[in-house]
Amino acid sequence: MRNNALLNLLVIDQDQLYAERLVSLLSSYYEDINLGFLDDEEELLKALRHPWDVLVFGRAYDLSFTDVVGIAQAQSIDLPIIGLMSDEMAVTGRNDDGLPAVINGNMVKALLAEKETQVVMAICLQHANLCSRRQLKALRHVLSEAEQRANILIKNSKSAVAYLDQGIHIFANEPYLALFGFDSFNDIIGVPVIDLIAGGDDVKGFKQFLRQFDKGNREQVEFKFESRRTDDTTFEAKLQLAIATLEGEPVTQIIIQQNNNDSTEAAKRLAAAERQDSLTGLNNRRGFEEHFEALYQLVLQDKVSAGLLYIQLDNIGKISTSLGLQGVDATIKQVGYILDETVVDGYVSRFSDTAFTILVENLTNQALKELAERIRVTIRDMYIEVDKRTTNTTASIGAVKIESNAAEPSVLLERAIDVINSIRIETQNHGDAYHLYDPSEHANSDDNALAESLINAIAHNHFELFFQPIYDINADRSDFFEVFLRLPLSDAENTVLTPDKFMAVAKAHKLREKIDRWVLINACKQLNDVRKTYPQARILVQLTSASLIDKKLPNVASQLINAVGGVAGALTLQFNEQDVVNHLTVAKSQFAALSRVGCQVGIHHFGTSAKSIEVADFVQPNVIRLTRNYIEGINNADNLETVKSLITQAKALNIDVLMPYIEEAATMSVSWSVGARYLQGHYLEEPSRTMQITNDK
Repeated sequence: MRNNALLNLLVIDQDQLYAERLVSLLSSYYEDINLGFLDDEEELLKALRHPWDVLVFGRAYDLSFTDVVGIAQAQSIDLPIIGLMSDEMAVTGRNDDGLPAVINGNMVKALLAEKETQVVMAICLQHANLCSRRQLKALRHVLSEAEQRANILIKNSKSAVAYLDQGIHIFANEPYLALFGFDSFNDIIGVPVIDLIAGGDDVKGFKQFLRQFDKGNREQVEFKFESRRTDDTTFEAKLQLAIATLEGEPVTQIIIQQNNNDSTEAAKRLAAAERQDSLTGLNNRRGFEEHFEALYQLVLQDKVSAGLLYIQLDNIGKISTSLGLQGVDATIKQVGYILDETVVDGYVSRFSDTAFTILVENLTNQALKELAERIRVTIRDMYIEVDKRTTNTTASIGAVKIESNAAEPSVLLERAIDVINSIRIETQNHGDAYHLYDPSEHANSDDNALAESLINAIAHNHFELFFQPIYDINADRSDFFEVFLRLPLSDAENTVLTPDKFMAVAKAHKLREKIDRWVLINACKQLNDVRKTYPQARILVQLTSASLIDKKLPNVASQLINAVGGVAGALTLQFNEQDVVNHLTVAKSQFAALSRVGCQVGIHHFGTSAKSIEVADFVQPNVIRLTRNYIEGINNADNLETVKSLITQAKALNIDVLMPYIEEAATMSVSWSVGARYLQGHYLEEPSRTMQITNDK
């Protein structure tokens, strides 16, 4: 019986007669078979320009099984691979029962070539699985477009709409936020919907209503209740539930409608909430954006010049850990008061939970710098009283001059935020600095030249990888390595760039995903070599947000893990905490998908958010890598207790903690006793070009 019309079969082997024998056997199942046969790398690279359904690897002149998997991944090709038993796979190819070590929808490793029936069955099943994936991809595309249209309508709707995941808010549009008195989208993330319901009877009734809905009961999709705003006032409302999707994941959609007798009061509240921040009394983001647009029009007409200051508080994560939400709120409130007092002639706003913006008119570049410095020093020198304790904070400030030839307001705001990111990188997350955006430092010619170097490095393997051992206290060994990427330049100074110097350009030219893929493949190749001698070796690889939202990442990770021996935990992928917060729902889904294929996940620069522990609880990483602020000053008693508290909370969630930046003996001594599982830093060992394992216990 013939199942398919055509099979495109690529065979890598030294025996062409064997490939033709497979075609003969497969002809019982296919009307036509297009055979590709080769045995070296150059021919493989040419062949992969054409579409293939299944690749069978036996023996080749200058290729190993790991090489083939890496090349396929580098080309971003969804190509099932069947590995036949070879000397390379003698150790890792078969399990203790003599069966293939890896059998899944993307790879079979390793079959015995002489067992032709098994090989033919594997080819047919891999092809059928590939066809299903292709159909699923087409259906997901249709679903994604439908979801995109629906979300655009919701975001622009005047109705109050939100999305829930297991009763927790993960999205809400502006009318919904305004209805309940939330200042920003970030404030409602993670808030249970029952927190917005007043009265015990209504809460019990809603839980039962939601439970029936989750079980599939659609007879009743409306619920009337008394709702509570953030200021504890209430109003009569009705909600409706529906099944929906958000970023491809199933969620529950909720629509809130106020009763008509509350409409006049609601209109007044909505108008006030649109422009004022409830905590500080300052203008909120919407008020800022409206004022910015009006001021921008005056600048374009040469009636005024203007300046923008974006002020980001630096150590809110530490304040949250040591003093809780009360400490965070007190800090934000007092900083807002100081800003309003300091900038008398400016327009001060609370832009987001830990960021403020200021618009000023008719200041020179020098005057704008002096204002930024005065604000920086004022915030640094503040003593913030919280209950019976005292804390302090610092700020990173991005300044942008707005003149008649300026870019659009959204671009100007993005430039100010980019300056903040640059400050964080330059100060290694210390902050407490300001910079004025200089357009001459971002010339297109320089960016284009760097982009060309990045493309060339990807194509010709000009990047370099360094590996730094991480000491595992539980296992008492250092065979866990963090991977660091470097870009050598062929200039007179032999400059070597770190990712913070080129990732902004990579993002602008859509190269981050390709760079991430290069790092993954080449790090796993080196890991594969090391594991032949040290089978417990594993790596920690940092990826960008481009990979965090890439739905193909779990499949890529799965194939690479299988290629290096198929051991769960051999590969850990880590993402920046801010990227996780920015893509919270996607991160949760991605972390779960990676976990299912045996890939561990981590969060680096952990502790920069006021809701770090809540975020970790939501996405469930295996490991968190603390930001530098927690390590420096750890010898101080208060700082030490803050770190211990954070680690205790993480361990309660079954999350391991990695303490990096251990640069001296004193820090090492303290770090040993705080409860973290992993220790890392130059004091222990500096990064090197190879994975050097000095102890193997």
